[in-house]
Amino acid sequence: MGKIFYSVAGEGRGHAVRVRTIVEELRREHEVVLFAPHIAYEFLDHVYQDATDVDVRRIPGLQFCYRQRRVSYLHSIWQSLPYLQNLPHLVTSMERLLRDEQPDLIMTDFEPVLPRAARRLGLPFVSFDHQHFLTTFDLSSLPWPLWLKAKSIASSINLFYTGQRETIVSSFFSTRLRRDVGHVTSVGVMLRRELWHVRPSDQRHLLVYLRRFAPPRLMEALRRSGREIKIYGLGALPRDGNLHYFEVNETGFFEDLAHCHALISNAGNQLVGEALCLRKPVLALPEEGNFEQSINGHFLAQTGYGVSRDASVFTEEQLTEFLDQVPILREQIEPEAVIGNAAALAAIRRHLPRPVQVPLDVARVA
Repeated sequence: MGKIFYSVAGEGRGHAVRVRTIVEELRREHEVVLFAPHIAYEFLDHVYQDATDVDVRRIPGLQFCYRQRRVSYLHSIWQSLPYLQNLPHLVTSMERLLRDEQPDLIMTDFEPVLPRAARRLGLPFVSFDHQHFLTTFDLSSLPWPLWLKAKSIASSINLFYTGQRETIVSSFFSTRLRRDVGHVTSVGVMLRRELWHVRPSDQRHLLVYLRRFAPPRLMEALRRSGREIKIYGLGALPRDGNLHYFEVNETGFFEDLAHCHALISNAGNQLVGEALCLRKPVLALPEEGNFEQSINGHFLAQTGYGVSRDASVFTEEQLTEFLDQVPILREQIEPEAVIGNAAALAAIRRHLPRPVQVPLDVARVA
């Protein structure tokens, strides 16, 4: 049994869900120490509060700031200044932990402190996230405006960390890898164990997941649709006609995802991927100002598994058009092309210490 240090970004639940899915496999053979801030810490600490083989530790982290319902990169940078000023101290503290506890594998899901500490000590580490598709995938198929946005975001990716032994990119879509990058493995999304043996059905309701805001045009279109709408992410608000609001809880959400007609959500990689694994077409509404989600939305439409629309100008006609397309979209979804669990675990295990092999003659004597 080895020890794994694994750090995760705290922005959104997708990072934490991906990490948890991997940890559920790794903890069978290894002790895992998780480092997480914000939403990721709250989620993982709750999951592993009684575990003896998984230790969840809180660390500071970065978060997006929102202004007028859209991501504000300027305000996000401003709010990050105290964290960035304290970053050298955080890295030094992590170095001490690495020296004291001597992990056998170091992994990170787009979190900067642990990999920086590992690099300063000359220790190898593995990157496993979605964001690195911006620096490793061939994005030449993007429309010119999105390509420019991708280039601008990609230039900031290496500010988080560089020098990883391998970059594992988890994404619901795949393209050719760039020729000028090496040691990259592209895998699908991590399907949570709770969904492995689910038998999806279509109970005709629409499932909606929105991280922070309820776009007024979308909500009006849903209200007029006449369908049962189950909404997560906005809290347990009072019922509004055919709109039912729920607190985020995994059991209820899994059930509603498995049996929905289709998913309507922001364009986060993890949830979109899980829906596609269950052959649920997706109507993606990228968060305003979130360029990464805009690119995810473009590739979703390109796969033929869903559509992407601008929430700020969304119309009832667009919802009707999507619902009319659902049967065709569902037929085009290939879950086996989306699920990445086996490939991801194989890539990670290449970096884990191998068990000691007992020589055959010794085994016979024993």
